[in-house]
Amino acid sequence: MQAILSIPESRGGRDAEELLFREIGGVPLLIRAIATASRAGADEVLLIFPGFIPCEIVKRVRENKFLSAATLIKCLAVSSFDPASASGWQQISARLQDEFFWIPWNWVTNKHALLRLPALAQKPESWKESARLKRAAVLSSGELVARAENAEGVAVLSADSMKAAERWLVANSGKPLDGIYTTFNRKLCRPVVRALTHAAVSPNAVTLAGLLVACLSAYYFSRGSYLLSVIGALLFFLSGLCDEIDGMLARIKFSDSAFGTWFEGSVDNLSYLLLFGGIALGLSRHRGPRELWIGGIVLGGAILSVVVISWLRKRSTQPQRPNEYLGKLYRLLDEDRGNWISRISRNIEFLLKKGVFIHYVVLFSLLGLLPVMMRIAAIAANLTWIVALYFKRKFFRGPRPGAEAVAFRKTAKVNL
Repeated sequence: MQAILSIPESRGGRDAEELLFREIGGVPLLIRAIATASRAGADEVLLIFPGFIPCEIVKRVRENKFLSAATLIKCLAVSSFDPASASGWQQISARLQDEFFWIPWNWVTNKHALLRLPALAQKPESWKESARLKRAAVLSSGELVARAENAEGVAVLSADSMKAAERWLVANSGKPLDGIYTTFNRKLCRPVVRALTHAAVSPNAVTLAGLLVACLSAYYFSRGSYLLSVIGALLFFLSGLCDEIDGMLARIKFSDSAFGTWFEGSVDNLSYLLLFGGIALGLSRHRGPRELWIGGIVLGGAILSVVVISWLRKRSTQPQRPNEYLGKLYRLLDEDRGNWISRISRNIEFLLKKGVFIHYVVLFSLLGLLPVMMRIAAIAANLTWIVALYFKRKFFRGPRPGAEAVAFRKTAKVNL
């Protein structure tokens, strides 16, 4: 897949570098456009400059940490390029692939929006928005056609539109599989995420902060009183919001990585163990040692679930893409809905997500039903690893996917 970015004639002078590298959400505008296309599957990006290729711009693109060496970036000087004219495309026809993304230099969007674009067999009416085009269409002299829906994103033209673009990025920094709980959580996190995009705070630092909050939550639960348990539940809810913030921040700033996925998952698992351990200690203060036995069953099941799911994730995904595990599993469960185990698992799996579970921890704490929650957790935790082993045998019996996929690196190839 190819992506085409054209720098307009009016932006080719001295102010080009300043305009192209203004930061939107902590990432320079031109770099964001290239990185977004790359994340959407473009393995080649063609930058069209008016008349000449500015060396300083090329240097900054080449050295930028957000871009991938897996994406080939080609720079092309064209004296006059008008995307609305077939003659403009004729000048670069030899460089065009059969299908490509058209991305205006100042268009801010994300990979999900690009992937949702339909491939147009005719020229779009507006060239101010991103589009997915066919080579034959842009080389023809046919009529322009309007699209049924506008492309998703914001054109950066002023200070106000810069703020609008950042708001759009934060509001659309979720995942296609987000449910009602996660969507609600992300709305609560938006102001914090937007502030952090302009700060030198990494997603991993936010993940670590969430772990510290989870430790404090476990301490309050371990004290055993109703009021302190409610405080512990609210703190656990806050640690869950940190889990949302780190992912949103990573996607906006293109800082997601295999290590980040592993670290986030490890912290989530540890926060569960801290939670159940703290609740068991707190309940044992008022209800006796039997609660410690229940807590032990929950912790045992939780640890086995972590081990089995981590092994299954490793067996079913490429080393550089562990975050693809859930999407792959959901697809397999949807395809196997005729099987009652797959159907039930797909319908209740969302309850195991931290973003959902934090709501129920608060609810059970407020209602004084933590003993009931722990007994439910004892059953659910042990069913989880048993069902995971079942799916390993059913869906992932073949060899592990190869590690031939190219990981994102810190430098990019730029051809002039």
